[in-house]
Amino acid sequence: MNSRETNSAASDRLTLRRISLFGVLLVAVTVGACATRGKLQFNSDQIPHLSYEGEVFAAEDALSYGTDIDILHLTDEMRSFVRDTIQSRNNGKTRLMSLHRSIKSPGNLGMQYDPFADGDAATTFQRGTANCLSYAHMFVALAREAGLNARYQWMEVRPEWQRIGERVAVRLHVNVNVKTRDGTEFTVDIDPLSRSEVAETRLLTDKEALGLYFNNLAMLALADGHPVRAWQQLILGLEASPETSHLWVNLGAIYRHAGQYREAEESYFTALKLDRSDRSAMNNLVVLYELEGREQEQEYWLGRLRHYRNQNPFYHANLGELALADEDWDAAVGHFAKAHRIRPDDSQFTYQMGLAEHRRGNDERAVKLIHEAINDTLITAEKARYRVQLRTIESRLEAARL
Repeated sequence: MNSRETNSAASDRLTLRRISLFGVLLVAVTVGACATRGKLQFNSDQIPHLSYEGEVFAAEDALSYGTDIDILHLTDEMRSFVRDTIQSRNNGKTRLMSLHRSIKSPGNLGMQYDPFADGDAATTFQRGTANCLSYAHMFVALAREAGLNARYQWMEVRPEWQRIGERVAVRLHVNVNVKTRDGTEFTVDIDPLSRSEVAETRLLTDKEALGLYFNNLAMLALADGHPVRAWQQLILGLEASPETSHLWVNLGAIYRHAGQYREAEESYFTALKLDRSDRSAMNNLVVLYELEGREQEQEYWLGRLRHYRNQNPFYHANLGELALADEDWDAAVGHFAKAHRIRPDDSQFTYQMGLAEHRRGNDERAVKLIHEAINDTLITAEKARYRVQLRTIESRLEAARL
């Protein structure tokens, strides 16, 4: 997650879905993000001091604030809830379904979605509201108490570029992966994303989830005007998960806020050492160099941003959607074709290219592409949607032949 709650659509829904909904993405999209992940050991002595309003703060002192945090701690009430929910059910899937229903049901826990409801598992359970991350803490804790193999799952939301300019917002989302003994995997989410919104997905360790917990607290503190407290929370997050690049980006943003530009630059480069394609780190370097008037370095990182942008299939798909809105069918086909070349096994890009071909009157090509999309997707709902459009185009072709 890059700040507080990452999924903007407020909802009180809870859903349980087979992991096959994201099965293609697990293979296809983790290459860019995970292949460049570096290794880093946390050393508080190497974290620069924060100087703010005449005071100096050391990373070592910040560590005393969170040494006893257990985000998965279970209260007696939570254990009783699990016992009452699963009773004598031995089948893992049945236990999972029962737990899910009890959490969702207004007659039981009745958990509600709140994008600002951060907290650990016990706090979330007691409060009855959660955002994606705090819900994940609670569900992982309860599911493990029920004897289920529950793990955190990280999702990067499909990036959206502005029509003018190079800026891109990267949103992240966390939910829960549960794997039953027969090998079936499920995704549990308080505010589910559609597959079309997901750019990347991978499993998280508990330590990484703890890092995200502190990151969210840091962003809350920063939003409330407490940069020192935000910095301290990020130090705790980095101690738990030093290899999470966006924690270093947020640390750099606080240094920049405090006027410590060299320390900010160092943090951004640490993020890039961990993930050389971290667009947020690059964007922050551009902003920093603009503030300092370092035009040559600013232009270099703008060029890097454009390079990674042009390698991103979602950027070209975004341009294709804009071209469709402008009724520029030729341009739309070209943009979707670029997205398809970068990720040929993603049925969405194949389908969108087929729609664009249909719009410019090339229905035979559209039919071929949509058939290909139907064969490529594993998702029943997508197959059904594609087939509806396919029947419409085939009917048009048949009418034209009469």
